[in-house]
Amino acid sequence: MAAQKINEGLEHIAKAEKYLKTGFLKWKPDYDSAATEYSKAAVAFKNAKQFDQAKEAYLREAVSHANNKALFHAAKAYEQAGMMLKEMQKHHDAVELIQKASMMYLENGTPDTAAIALDRAGKVIENISPDKAIQLYQQTASVFENEERLRQAVEMYGKASRLLVRGRRLDEASVSLQKEKSIYKDIENYPTCYKKTIAQVLVHLHRNDYVAAEKCVRESYSIPGFTESEDCAALEQLLEGFDQQDQDQVSDVCNSPLFKYMDNDYAKLGLSLAVPGGGIKKKSPVTPQGRVGGPAVGASRGNEEDDEYEGGLC
Repeated sequence: MAAQKINEGLEHIAKAEKYLKTGFLKWKPDYDSAATEYSKAAVAFKNAKQFDQAKEAYLREAVSHANNKALFHAAKAYEQAGMMLKEMQKHHDAVELIQKASMMYLENGTPDTAAIALDRAGKVIENISPDKAIQLYQQTASVFENEERLRQAVEMYGKASRLLVRGRRLDEASVSLQKEKSIYKDIENYPTCYKKTIAQVLVHLHRNDYVAAEKCVRESYSIPGFTESEDCAALEQLLEGFDQQDQDQVSDVCNSPLFKYMDNDYAKLGLSLAVPGGGIKKKSPVTPQGRVGGPAVGASRGNEEDDEYEGGLC
């Protein structure tokens, strides 16, 4: 089956090359027909799992479309070539081609398709190079934002924010989260604004910036419904515990379902949050002498009285 597909691909390549030849009666190459044949060849090679040959066929298709001034189809072919490189585990090369495709989509006047391509590139490289993925997601968000597609833009900012937190780039994460929150407020998705406020506060506290965390909550009072929400109550309790260096209170809030069921990267911030200086722990009930347990202290006190009168009355 694979051999048959490879032969099929080679036949399409041969046909494409004939279309590109010129002669006495044919002055111009037939780029359109050649591109069609290269595309068929690429599909055949891909089905045969010959990804390197498929990539080369897609690149030739892209060049043929570009020579024919068909930028959109050229970009599609470059994008497909990039995906073949991904199959070959050449992730950085794949991203370069997909970015090239994105630029051609923009040049062609199809920014939505450009943004989708950049998002795809981000997914390709995310586990290999998170920093590169962050850059791609931010670029994607900007393209969507310029097109006033705010819901798609904020989704991309969200991907960037989570990667920034994962990489402990917390200063940048706080800026990215604020961007998310502003867009959610613009599209009147207020409950998600509350969640972004929680994420912001956790980031600020991990930055040891209590003032910024408190300011973040205070500014959120203007968001409709926030002051009556469980999110607000929990954040006020968290800030109180952090300010009083009460580790138990902070841990109780961060282990609540409201915090634990956030996106995994933010839930981890909550679970690892420690108050400055190690904090204080809630103590067990003690007697005035500071010893744990009533009866034992009573017995001790009795012993002390026995000792006091052990030699008899003077």
